[in-house]
Amino acid sequence: MVEQGDVVNILTRAITTVILSAAPMLLVAMAVGLIISIFQATTQINEQTLAFVPKIVCVMLTLLLFSSFIFSNIGGFVRSLFDTLNNLLG
Repeated sequence: MVEQGDVVNILTRAITTVILSAAPMLLVAMAVGLIISIFQATTQINEQTLAFVPKIVCVMLTLLLFSSFIFSNIGGFVRSLFDTLNNLLG
């Protein structure tokens, strides 16, 4: 029988895995957005695509750089999830 504490533990690990996996891209997008907004405020250029395109490029480059970390993080969670479910149900 699966206890409530076991479910909460699995959900906590899942949320932690999602946050750790998404953090590099979110931090880079936030930093690039801040730099571009400072540039736009200084030059008074109000072009929406000026902020959008560099963010997408930087997020994609960050995804390429951190892909091994992200996949190992998610893979470790899935392995531990299957081990936990096997122990709980088996």
